[in-house]
Amino acid sequence: MKAYVFPGQGAQYPGMGKDLYEKSSLARDLFSKANSILGYKITEIMFEGTEEDLRQTKVTQPAIFLHSVILARVLGGEFKPDMVAGHSLGEFSALVANKVLSFEDGLRLVYARAMAMQKACELKPSTMAAILGLDDATVEKICRSITEEIVVPANYNSPGQLVISGTVKGIEIACEKLKEAGAKRALPLKVGGAFHSPLMEPARVELAEAIAATEFNEGICPIYQNVTGQPVKDPEIIKANLIKQLTAPVRWTQTMENMIADGARTFIEVGPGTVLQGLVKKVNKDIEAYSAEFKG
Repeated sequence: MKAYVFPGQGAQYPGMGKDLYEKSSLARDLFSKANSILGYKITEIMFEGTEEDLRQTKVTQPAIFLHSVILARVLGGEFKPDMVAGHSLGEFSALVANKVLSFEDGLRLVYARAMAMQKACELKPSTMAAILGLDDATVEKICRSITEEIVVPANYNSPGQLVISGTVKGIEIACEKLKEAGAKRALPLKVGGAFHSPLMEPARVELAEAIAATEFNEGICPIYQNVTGQPVKDPEIIKANLIKQLTAPVRWTQTMENMIADGARTFIEVGPGTVLQGLVKKVNKDIEAYSAEFKG
């Protein structure tokens, strides 16, 4: 069985999507539609912009989403998923590729999410850090022990790799304690704020309104959602999980394990970068994983 997975924030790179634009008339039409919906030429930033340009919140999330969903579209009949999943932002890409959301509605929600998250980030200085080489239970216990600041597990990426999220001070305290507990590394991340933590509550409220006003359909196959790692097809449950996602952790390790347990033997990453393929291999080295490619 084939599982298609869609990357999240951090996968962007200068020139992303340009090859699709040049090789496919369908891609050109969709990129043009995206420029109209967003009200600015995101294509110019994606194709010609610098890494710094691509880090702007109003650009990063829509750019990764567009690269992913347009690639899935131009694959046409080759895109035959038995199951899908997306890492954080990538969940929206998966929902469009899976026909739960239309291209237009997906892009509008992603843009609304990006702007709401940016506003939440500006309310209180916050950040994230990657913790390598410790078991999940130890990281969870240390996060719980820090009561004077907000710090929580945010991304369960693979065994021995967990990203924490919280206030700047909370992350500093946690990194020191986690290194003392034996973490191989505690790396502060270059992100705008504390994603997948209680500090995103204002963004969750804002996004909930946008999601409630958007039509969701039953997809062509199950989506394994971040907040539970479980397969879902019911549009109302998908909506509820998508709203929870902003303040809840991304259970990616559990998602991969469940997809493999349910029969996935090949993982195909759709979008920029190769991060998710590496995470699959850390969960199970015997599983095949590669990038989707459009030959044109």
